[in-house]
Amino acid sequence: MLSALWLAPIVLLLAHGYSNPESSPLDLLYFGLTALFWIGHRLSSTYLAYCTEAYRPLLRAQPIRFVAMPIIITAACFALFLPADSALPWTREERLIGLAIIDYACVTYHFAAQHFGALSLYRVRADRFCIQTRRLDRFFALTAGGVLVFVADILAGAVAYQEQWVDRWFPAWIVSAENGIRGGATLALFATTAIMLVAELRTPRWSLPRILYIIGLAVMVGLALRPRSLFLFVVIWTSQHWILATGLASQTPSAESAPTTGIVRRYLHRLNVRPWAVVLFLMLLSLVFLPIFEVEANRETGTYYGDRIFGAFATQLRTSTWLPALLALGFATGFIHYLLDRSVYRMSDPQVRAAASGLIGNVAGRSRRKNVSSFALVLVLAFMSVCSLHAQTGSPAAGQQSPKAIYTPRPIYRPEWAKQGLAGKGVVLVTIDQQTGKVSAETRRVFVTPSKCSLPSF
Repeated sequence: MLSALWLAPIVLLLAHGYSNPESSPLDLLYFGLTALFWIGHRLSSTYLAYCTEAYRPLLRAQPIRFVAMPIIITAACFALFLPADSALPWTREERLIGLAIIDYACVTYHFAAQHFGALSLYRVRADRFCIQTRRLDRFFALTAGGVLVFVADILAGAVAYQEQWVDRWFPAWIVSAENGIRGGATLALFATTAIMLVAELRTPRWSLPRILYIIGLAVMVGLALRPRSLFLFVVIWTSQHWILATGLASQTPSAESAPTTGIVRRYLHRLNVRPWAVVLFLMLLSLVFLPIFEVEANRETGTYYGDRIFGAFATQLRTSTWLPALLALGFATGFIHYLLDRSVYRMSDPQVRAAASGLIGNVAGRSRRKNVSSFALVLVLAFMSVCSLHAQTGSPAAGQQSPKAIYTPRPIYRPEWAKQGLAGKGVVLVTIDQQTGKVSAETRRVFVTPSKCSLPSF
């Protein structure tokens, strides 16, 4: 369930026959997965740290890691976004771009580190504690899940604010040598995957889940290196990450001891010892907070997923005076998620291993099958509910192709305008003659904002 092998065929099947995968039924699948898992996975490590009995001793034993650092990160994000343009040496747009670039670097490493953690978890469950295997896992996760994905993002122009930093660091010949770079990266992917599989099969206690996870990771990165559509890779890459994080969070506190005092703590304990209930609770959080955190999403075309459920409320959030505070909240929760994920799954710490005994303990096979079945049932029921809600809100017709621009010249921007501080982003509504394809004289400015929106913190 936590490997990408089951997800990849579904993604490719739903996008089959569509020139634009974003207009295919795959968009409906990604809408459901985003609504149910995106925010829930981001809050999962926070839930483990502050809402479980298992990690309560760590709050007292490691206050800097679990208390002080999250407070500092939150205060820093709000201190950067709330002041006006003239209050700091950098404008809000410049601050946002800087944080978005830092966030992209953190999330790229975060995804690779999660793959290393999953491989390590399967290795520990197979009672294998070989240092060489651990080093090989780290190399494969950081190379395939980190470096090669970064290369694919550069070639696709999908790096956060790529023109601000990547295009300045890398030579221009990369564009002309794109096919060769893709071929070399694909060859490197096949080589590292083959090394991992051979090393695994030569081990007396080889693990089938590890083999499936290695192949699944290779399939995901292979999709990223294909030039057809970046959307296919984004769907499978982020969805697998979200589902894995939610699944791990649901299993981790399942073996915690019961609290002796506190009504709230008793109710949370009843929730924590039932993995399916934790999954359902995180799904509910993800659904409720979707329009708030989607403020930081950057969609050039199409409908925001929160609009499909919450309608005008989600739209008003993106244009309200609360926008700086919501952006600060989005970045803060993202950075705290990266920090606490490292803290709650730092298995080199004996205290963390004791807290996560429900995850790394020797669980009976029957209990595992029961938990997987419950997780799958909750996922199917929740996904059907969200999709039915989406259908009732009147979404665009499936398969309808978005209009494409044949030629889009860059707008004229004079150097003296930059010196005067005239910068921003806006939307202009134009009327196009369907017979000739020419723009009529009738135009209308919809809105103009002095700041950009950042990429989502996955």
